[in-house]
Parts: sequence; structure tokens; C-alpha cells
Amino acid sequence: METSYSRAFIKNFLGQSPDWYKITILAFLVINPLIFFLVSPFLAGWLLVIEFIFTLGMALKCYPLQPGGLLAIEAVMIGMTSAERIREEISANLEVLLLLIFMVAGIYFMKQLLLTVFTKLLLNLRNKIALSLAFCFAAAFLSAFLDALTVIAVVISVSVGFYSIYHNVASNQSENTDVTDDSSFTGNQQHQAVLEQFRSFLRSLMMHAGVGTALGGVMTMVGEPQNLIIAKSADWQFVDFLIRMSPVTVPVFICGFIVCALVERFRVFGYGAKLPHPVYEVLKKYDQKNSENITKQDRIKLAVQIVIGVWLIIALAFHLAEVGLIGLSVIIFATAFCGVTDEHAIGKAFQDSLPFTALLTVFFAIVAVIVEQHLFTPIIHFVLQSAPSNQLSLFYLFNGLLSSVSDNVFVGTVYINEAKSALVNGVIDLKQFELLAVAINTGTNLPSVATPNGQAAFLFLLTSALAPLIRLSYGRMVWMALPYTVVLTLVGLLCVQYLLPDMTQWFTEMGWLSMPPASEVLMPH
Repeated sequence: METSYSRAFIKNFLGQSPDWYKITILAFLVINPLIFFLVSPFLAGWLLVIEFIFTLGMALKCYPLQPGGLLAIEAVMIGMTSAERIREEISANLEVLLLLIFMVAGIYFMKQLLLTVFTKLLLNLRNKIALSLAFCFAAAFLSAFLDALTVIAVVISVSVGFYSIYHNVASNQSENTDVTDDSSFTGNQQHQAVLEQFRSFLRSLMMHAGVGTALGGVMTMVGEPQNLIIAKSADWQFVDFLIRMSPVTVPVFICGFIVCALVERFRVFGYGAKLPHPVYEVLKKYDQKNSENITKQDRIKLAVQIVIGVWLIIALAFHLAEVGLIGLSVIIFATAFCGVTDEHAIGKAFQDSLPFTALLTVFFAIVAVIVEQHLFTPIIHFVLQSAPSNQLSLFYLFNGLLSSVSDNVFVGTVYINEAKSALVNGVIDLKQFELLAVAINTGTNLPSVATPNGQAAFLFLLTSALAPLIRLSYGRMVWMALPYTVVLTLVGLLCVQYLLPDMTQWFTEMGWLSMPPASEVLMPH
């Protein structure tokens, strides 16, 4: 029986996605203009945000770029926002896009070194709690100086390497075989059980590393993009920022590590899986074989990658150039000195990062709608009208709530600009503004671990090639992040409300904080 044109269209539309998902997206596209023109543009804007979050939540059914992109294009066509506004958002976040394009690709050419280091760590650190703490700490430390996306890209690359090694050996396949194909495991329950345990093991390590990027990223002005924006608005230097955040970030950091140990110890929220012995044996043999067969050429490559790694840390720590440009230099150095000169070999490095770069650009289009339709304005006005003693906790909570459903860079930027306007207009004084800046920074960074929407590192992990391999869905990420979300949010809130004002006053009296003249802070940046 010949397929009708309508049925053929439905089959083509969003490819292999379930029919119910396709119908839902089409329904969104029909409903949005009706709500926008007949009911309320404000309501239509919030509906669009919810719909986009839905596409992110269903990332394993269909990559969010296509359905989210259709929603964004429709938003421009019906007048929710303009192409010019989207261009402004992209221009403001060009550093993030360059980071994704070049830095993530640069890490690809350092996989040999990273895989060697992390394999040694995995084989020598057999205690799961100690290993989890090591992954969390490494991610936190690196994220304080590097960008969280760079750090999570490293861990993803290493985990894909581990998974590929075991999958290829256990399935008796070559190194070039598709690791998404589990057909060779069908019927072998032992191999299936081991593979499932290994997936659970990798999931837990990835989540610990992901939360680690948030714990470290909140501490310094270079840890997250919004930190830099907030620091510039308040005219803080690196050390000022570190000290001002410490009354909140240090207790949260300690509590985060306690949560890491507890969830592993009691095997709750999807944690606790240990490295299966068969996988350990495979990785051990792989490491031994590599050590035995290593050539002088391989040693030179590893040495070159070590030197490039040192260059990467120094260049980022001292901000010798924009992050994306530093990533480009890594690509050039690594390919030139490791003998990678074929265009197609270089092209493989960009396969993981470019789809996410396109998705993030669509995300900026949704952010443009939020700006154009003033979706956050009522919340900001409500917070600023409250008593000064309540403003800190309200700023922290509303930042956290909005960062969980939106982009924390956008939320942080909007709130610090509103706080700066309140300072300029005499609604709040300089001391209150500086405390609010800390509340905004910690609010956008800590509660936002609740969902992949708020943390770019989490979203990158969810949409990476690794997520389907280890069965890491949106819902599972939210569930595994839950203990961290609750503890980090509550500890952060208590510190902002009760510890921050007194500790800031004490730091000032001790002369640890430089106090810029109010006229400098009031000047627009």
C-alpha cells in the first residue's frame, strides 16, 4: 500500500522521533501565534520558554536544535522578538560561542594525554568514594580558573574513551566500530549486566564532575561568564571577588563534598555503582599494552600535549587572550606538533561542539524573547520593593529559581543591571549593592544545578555524544542532582542571609577588601 503524502510528511518531520512528540511540537507552533495575538504577548512569551524547556527535557527523543529552532524562528516571524535583538544577544555572548567552537575542539587533540592521566587515576584509586571526591575536586579546581564547559568537555572526552575501550573489547569489535551499537551484547546477560553497571558508574562520575564545575565556578570572577559581568559592574578585582564570595562559597564547597561522599556511601539517587571487575581488567590490560607498545613518537606527542596543557592553564589564568582564541591556539599547536595535517582528521574534532553551538545560538533567540517581552520585570520590581533585610534572600532565591529554568548568564546579567540601576537612582546604597551582587552571583550559580537549563555545562553534558551511551536523560540528571540542589541551595541561602553581611563587614575592617569610590561604581561599564 502506497504511503500518502501527509503520512510521508509526518515520517520526514523530526525523523525517528515518536509520533506523539511530533504532534506536540506542531501543536506548539499552532497555539503560540493564537496566544500571542488573541490573548497576551506576555503569556505567549512564558509559554514559549516552557515549550523550549520541554524540548530540552526530551533531548533523547529528538535533539533540541530542530524543535527549539522552529519555535525560535516562529517567535521572530510573529513579532515576539526581532532578528536584530537576537544578533545583539549573540554578539554579547560571542566569547561563549568561540569557546565552544575552538576550546572543545582543542581538547579533542589532547585526548591521548587526558586518557592516560585519568586511566592511571581510575586504576590506582579503587575506592569509589575517594574516586568520586577526586573527580569532583578536580572539576571544581579547574573550573575556578578555566571555563566550566572546557572542564566538562575534558571529562566527557575521557569517559567516552573509557566506554569505547570496554565496549570494543567486550563486543570483539575493532576500534572504529560504532559504540552505540549494542547488538553484539544481545543474549549475553553477563555482558549486559556489566555494561549497565559500567554505565551507572560513569553516570555518577559525570554528575560529580558536573556539580564540581558549579562549586568551583562560583568562587572566582573567571569561573562563569556571569561572574565576570557582575565583577565588572561592581568594579571588583580577582582577589576582591574571591574574598567577597567566600562567606557563601566556602561553606557550600565543604557541604558539596560531604554530599558527594554521602550519596556514594549510602548508594542513593542513582549513585554508588562501582567499577565492574571485568571493565577494570580490560582497562588495566589496555593500559599495560599501551605502556609496552609506546614509541618515541608517542612519547613526544605526550610531552607536547603536556606543554600545551601548561600553556592552556597559564593563558587562561592570566587572560592572555579570549578563551576561544586560546582554544584555537591549542588546535594549531596540537595538530602542528603531533602530525595531524589532514582536513578530515581535524574536522572530527568539531563534530561534538558544533551541534551544541547551534543549539546555544537558538537559546539566545529564546533569551531575546525574554528580554523583548519583559518576562522577568515583575519579579525584579517585586524584589526591589521589599525591605533591605529581605532583599538578599529574595534576590538569591529568585535568581536561583529563574536560573533553573533559564540561562544563568542571562539571569545574572539582568539582575545585576537592575541592581546597578537601583544604586544609580538612589533606591539602595553602595554597601547594599555589593551584598546584592554576591547574592546574585551565588544565586545564579548554585540552585541552577537543579536542571540542565541553568548550567551550560550540564546542558552540554545532556546533549553530548556520551549521554545516550550511559543512558543519562534529562529526568535522570534532575534526580541525580537533587541532593546537591537541596543542600547547596539551603546552605547558600543561610550563608547569604546570616553570614554574608557580618563577614563582609569584618573583611572590610581587616582591610582585606579594596573599597572603590562610589563615583567609580556608579559609572556605566
